[in-house]
Amino acid sequence: MSAGTHTPRPGAAPLPRMIGAQAAFETKMLLRNGEQLLLTVVIPSLLLVLFSTVDIIDTGEGSSVDFLAPGVLALAVMSTAFTGQAISTGFERRYGVLKRLGSSPLPRWALMTAKTLSVLAVEVLQIALLTAIAFALGWSPHGNPLAVLLLLVLGTAAFSGLGLLMAGTLKAEATLAAANLVFLLLLVGGGVIVPLDKFPDAAQSVLGLLPISALSDGLRDVLQHGAGMPWGDLGILAVWSVLGLGAAARFFRWE
Repeated sequence: MSAGTHTPRPGAAPLPRMIGAQAAFETKMLLRNGEQLLLTVVIPSLLLVLFSTVDIIDTGEGSSVDFLAPGVLALAVMSTAFTGQAISTGFERRYGVLKRLGSSPLPRWALMTAKTLSVLAVEVLQIALLTAIAFALGWSPHGNPLAVLLLLVLGTAAFSGLGLLMAGTLKAEATLAAANLVFLLLLVGGGVIVPLDKFPDAAQSVLGLLPISALSDGLRDVLQHGAGMPWGDLGILAVWSVLGLGAAARFFRWE
């Protein structure tokens, strides 16, 4: 072999390849984290099975699983895009991981893109699992698949922006406590398990503006009642997406 046959080509890999590699790494880290799996997979699955098989809450007319399945899908999106991402990103920021990654050839916006892609990948697995469980429990969904897709995408954007905003402005320990507290509060008051019409009228008008309420009600209108495009709920999620992602881009601190 003659000298110079293998010429080094230093430099960064193409941007799409870097984003793909980082997204794959982020996804593996999420799936290997036992606490994250408990939050994103086990809890929603248990809630769906428990409240569909045990008559604890009055979910109105029709099968309980027809009411609960859309709400649990919304909960799964929130648990991954908001709670899980906020906690993991907050501790990455605390330990200097984000600072080091931010100084790598991967641009900071590309790093956030990779994180978003990893969230979407985990959500696909969540939705597939929860859908299979719901079908086993007798779920019979209706409606427009495009409307469901738009709701899930906008819901992911809204919760992702809020999660990154929390992770980028609070200390890691505060993010851990606040993200779990918000998760519990929205689980109870976001129309996921308990219908919003069970709350006082004054509270309903406020709770209905929350992103989890818009997502769960929109999915329920489409999948349970066969409604068309839920423009009102999509509008609420779009506003939260713009506000959350805009605030995260403005106030996120890498150190």
